[in-house]
Amino acid sequence: MGWRTVDKILEHAEPPGYRLGVQRAQPKLGPFIGLIDEMLEADRDAPLKQRHTARRIFHRLRDEHDYRGSEVQVRRYVAQHHRHGAEVFVPLSHPPGEAQFDFGEATAVIAGERTKAAFAVMTLPFSDAWHLSAYPRECTETFQAAHVAAFEFFGGVPTRTSYDNTTIAVKKVVGRERDLTREFLRLESHFLFAHHFCRVARGNEKGVVEGLVGYGRRNTMVPIPEFDSFAALNVYLEACCLGDLTRRVRGKAQTKAELLEIDRAALLPLPTNTFEARRVVGAKANSLSLVRFDRNDYSVPTAWAHHDVTVVGGIDEVHISVGATVVARHPRVWSKERTTYDPRHYLALLERKPGAFDVARPLERWELPACFAILRRRLESDLGSTGTREFIKVLRLLESASLRELTMAVEQALSIGATGADAVRLILLHRAERPVGLFSLDGHPHLKLFAIDPPDLGAYRALT
Repeated sequence: MGWRTVDKILEHAEPPGYRLGVQRAQPKLGPFIGLIDEMLEADRDAPLKQRHTARRIFHRLRDEHDYRGSEVQVRRYVAQHHRHGAEVFVPLSHPPGEAQFDFGEATAVIAGERTKAAFAVMTLPFSDAWHLSAYPRECTETFQAAHVAAFEFFGGVPTRTSYDNTTIAVKKVVGRERDLTREFLRLESHFLFAHHFCRVARGNEKGVVEGLVGYGRRNTMVPIPEFDSFAALNVYLEACCLGDLTRRVRGKAQTKAELLEIDRAALLPLPTNTFEARRVVGAKANSLSLVRFDRNDYSVPTAWAHHDVTVVGGIDEVHISVGATVVARHPRVWSKERTTYDPRHYLALLERKPGAFDVARPLERWELPACFAILRRRLESDLGSTGTREFIKVLRLLESASLRELTMAVEQALSIGATGADAVRLILLHRAERPVGLFSLDGHPHLKLFAIDPPDLGAYRALT
């Protein structure tokens, strides 16, 4: 046994293992280490997806500097450099009542169509309770709707919510300051919560919700969910969030549901008045009486063509106003480059141009009850060329009556042979009138004791 071995036995109670006393020489890579360090240092200012890989560094050393060593040596040195230069983070505390928010993406089948859904995640990191909701797209109104749904699920409003620098909330980043959008300020002013925006490209500052985005996708959207609507999908997702409250998080003795009660005690109360998730934009109706909003066109009455309008886009409905008057309402379309017509908007114009009635695009898919086709044939048979205009006058009654009411009036008009627009209007008005109700004394015996004298009509006789 060598004396060095005996010396180690005397110095250490247990075998210390092999220890490298002197750094091994790198005769082939050593002269190029400075060049590698320069490349890696220059990468700090380069875009994330345009930085050197170990293979690219090897190719540059080989082609530009006549490096004769192996790629493995380069890879080993680059890995060591990254390991020593990797950023270290400080664990953050999460007081009760604070929240984090983020959007993610997942695929879902809605009404038989495969689509990419934007799902919003809000979490209370103290209890790790979270709420998940899905929408057709990430935009202002879905951002607001996700907050409203999460606040109602938690039973209160977080005192402070952390975000990344989404353009939905931030118009401009100036150092540590943020120029906020009008709609985000409206949301914040309504619910009275405080905000915190992470530094640019520092998602670790809201790392809890960043992890839950992936967790929610893996655990609630695998396999790909199939529902008739986004509303049905959100019912399912909320049920998943409720079921998750029974889980206990590693390192905590209580379940999520028990910790959520502590969170709720710190939350702000929900406002008594409701918040409307919507986006308001100004627009102008074109010569076709169409208004463009969110890459889709919606019709307005032709009287408002070429006028400036205000479009209010919600989750389910778009309504268009001129001043304080709402002139059109349409279901919200979430696809793009679609046109939504309301045939009633074009009837006033068609009354002046009846020749375009059969080729008018807004009327292409307008399905009316069979009695309307019978009425049109009778009008055109009786009135000739003016019959179409008279029929359009009948359809214009839909501007003030429902289709069901007008259908019943048309059927009655056909049964009595009164097919003109004025006759249908009178029938419609008559059906809308309610007979005068007579007051019954049944159940009020004390009123029978009172007598009211009949009125004196002598004054009217004197007028003759």
